Amino acid sequence: MISKKTKYAFLALINLAGQPNGQPILIADLAQDENIPKKFLEFILLSLRKGGILQSRIGKGGGYSLALPPNRITVGAVIRILEGDLAPVPCLSKTNHAHCEECRDEATCGIRLVMDDVNKTLSSVLENLTLADMIERSENEISKRKNVVDFSI
Repeated sequence: MISKKTKYAFLALINLAGQPNGQPILIADLAQDENIPKKFLEFILLSLRKGGILQSRIGKGGGYSLALPPNRITVGAVIRILEGDLAPVPCLSKTNHAHCEECRDEATCGIRLVMDDVNKTLSSVLENLTLADMIERSENEISKRKNVVDFSI
C-alpha cells in the first residue's frame, strides 16, 4: 500500500498540474486547497523538488510548480521518491539489497524467482502510468457521472 504521504503528493501534483500556465502556488494555499497539513506538505514538496518532479521560486510570485509536464511524471517516480524501492523482497532491491535470512541460494530460490516477475511487472506498470493518465482517468469518471458523452476522437 502507498502511504498517506504519497497520496497527499498525488493530490498536490494534480492541483499543480491544473494551475494556469504552470503558475507557482504557495504551500499554504496548496495545503488549504487539498486539506493537507502544511508542515507535512512542506516535507513532501521538498522531497519531490529534490527528486526533480517540482521546482520552486522564492519571493513575490513564488511557490511550487511542476518541473516536468504531467505526461513525463511517472507514478513510479513519485512512489520511489517518497516510498523508496518497490522490491517485494530485500534480495531484489536495487538500493537496499540484502540477503533473505531464510534463503539458502538466491540463484535458485523459488520465492525470489517469482517475486522478480512481480517486481518487473509492477515496475513496468508504474513507469508507464503518468500524472497525466491519473488526471485523464479522473476527468473521464467525472464526465461519466455527469452523463456527459465525449465524441472527440
